[in-house]
Amino acid sequence: MESKLQLQDTFLNEARRQKTPVTVYMTNGFQQRGIVSAFDGYTILLAFEGKQYFVYKHAVSTIVPLKPVTLPQE
Repeated sequence: MESKLQLQDTFLNEARRQKTPVTVYMTNGFQQRGIVSAFDGYTILLAFEGKQYFVYKHAVSTIVPLKPVTLPQE
């Protein structure tokens, strides 16, 4: 059975593939900018100015891309 990707997975994968800079807003108000390098069901790895930031999804409130992320048509 083929599993369908969730919208968050599709969005993160396209942001990663297109190398679109994003701002990740945390539930505590902190902001982290970067490019999505990788992600899984629980975490997002961001790259920014030569550093890596490992973010847990449960701490994320909102992800805002610098420019629109083009999603594939189904």
